[in-house]
Amino acid sequence: MAQIFKAKKKPLKQQTLELNITGIDHQGRGIAKHKNKVCFVSGALPNETVKATLVEDKAKYSSAKVIKVINASEFRTDAFCEHYNHCGGCQLQHLEVAQQVIEKQTAVTQLFNKFAKLKELNWQTPLLSKSTHYRRSARIAVMFDKAAKKMRVGYRASGSKNIVSINKCAVLNDVFANVFTLFDELINQHKALHSISHLQLCQSDEQNFVVIRHTKTINDEFKAIVEQAALNQQYTIVWQSESDVIDHSHLAMPFYYLKDLDLKFEFGLSNFIQVNAQVNEAMLKQAANWLNLNGDENLLDLFCGIGNFSLVLAKQAKSVIGVEGVTSAVAMAAQNAQTNQITNTQFHCFDLTQNMQNAQWFSKELDVLVLDPSRTGAMAVLEQLPLKQFKTILYVSCDPVTLARDSAIISQAGFDLNKIGLMNMFPHTGHIETMALFQRR
Repeated sequence: MAQIFKAKKKPLKQQTLELNITGIDHQGRGIAKHKNKVCFVSGALPNETVKATLVEDKAKYSSAKVIKVINASEFRTDAFCEHYNHCGGCQLQHLEVAQQVIEKQTAVTQLFNKFAKLKELNWQTPLLSKSTHYRRSARIAVMFDKAAKKMRVGYRASGSKNIVSINKCAVLNDVFANVFTLFDELINQHKALHSISHLQLCQSDEQNFVVIRHTKTINDEFKAIVEQAALNQQYTIVWQSESDVIDHSHLAMPFYYLKDLDLKFEFGLSNFIQVNAQVNEAMLKQAANWLNLNGDENLLDLFCGIGNFSLVLAKQAKSVIGVEGVTSAVAMAAQNAQTNQITNTQFHCFDLTQNMQNAQWFSKELDVLVLDPSRTGAMAVLEQLPLKQFKTILYVSCDPVTLARDSAIISQAGFDLNKIGLMNMFPHTGHIETMALFQRR
C-alpha cells in the first residue's frame, strides 16, 4: 500500500508584535498591517497602538491577540463581566456600546463597497435594546474537565472547545441568573447526572424553560432532585435524551406576545426564535413600516420560520406565502396564523437550497419578496427566482458578508438599495444583523 507523506505543521514561533490599529472588521477584530499583509487583532480597537501575540500566520493574513494596550482608544472601556477574555460569548465589551454600533455600520459599508460596489448607503436609525440581560435563550455546555477532575457548566472558551465555568452571564435574562451555579452544584454532586451534555435555556412569556440534554438514561429519583431544585428558581425542566426530539406535549405551549402588533406566537422549544425580544419587535415594526403595503400585494416570505414576519405583514398584504425548510416550524407558522385568526396566509415546507423550478408554491402574481436566511445567505434562492417580477425585496440578514454578496445579485437584477439599517440584536458581540430594502428601478 502506498503511504502518502504529510509534512507536520511547524509550531508557530511565539512573537510579540507592536501594531497600529487602523480599523475594525465585521467580526469585531482590530485591523493592522504585519509583514505587508492584514493582521486581525482580537481585543484591539481603531486608532490604538498595542502589543499583541501572533496566534496564526497564513499566506494572505495573520491573527494576533492583544496582551497590552500602549495607546488606548477614547472609546475603550472596562469590561463588565468577570469572565471576559476567557468566555467566547462576547468579543466587544471593551468598546463603548454606542461605538460598537458605529463600527459595525462602518464594517457593513466596507463590505457593500467590496462585494456590491455600493459606496453611499442610506443608513437609517439603528434598532437598539438594553445592552445587558437581553438574551431570552442560550445554550450552556456541560463537560468533564480531566485536569480539574470535575464537571464544568458554562460556555465555550474563546477559540477553543474547552468550557469556561460561568458564575453569572451579564447578557442573559435575569430569570436565569442562578442557572449556572445551580446546575454546577447538582451535576457535580450526583454522578448520575454526568451524562448531561448541555442545557438549552428559553424564556417564554409565562415560563422559563431549561431543556436538559443527556446521553444516558437518568432515573426518576435523580430527575426529581433536579426538578425540585429548579422549581425553587421557577424553572420548568424538560428532559431530552440523545435520540429523542424535545417532548413538551405535557406542558403549556411556549409563546411570546407582541402587544403593539396584537400577535401571539407559539413555538416549540426546538424552533428558532430571535434571542433579543426587544429588537425582534422593533425589527417587525420596521419591516412593516419600510414595506408600507397597501393591501394589494402578494408577498413571498422565504425562510419564514414560525411566521415571525409573515403574520405581521399578512395584516397589510392581500396574501402571504411563507416557505421554510423545517417541518415543525411550518406547522407552527400555520398554527400561529389560525391562533391569530389570519386567513390570507399559506405555509409550505421546502428546502430552499434545492431546485425551485417545479415548486408548487411559486406564483407569477407574487410581487413582494421577504428574505430572512441563515448565515449562509440567500444566493441559491436569488439565482433561481425571476427577480424582475418583484417590485420590492426586503432582506433581513444575520451575516453582513453574505448580505453584501447577495446584494450584488439583487442590484444586477435591476434593483436599487433604498434603505439599510443596523439591528443591534447582540450587543457586545461581533454579530451583525442588518435589514435592507431594495426597490426595482
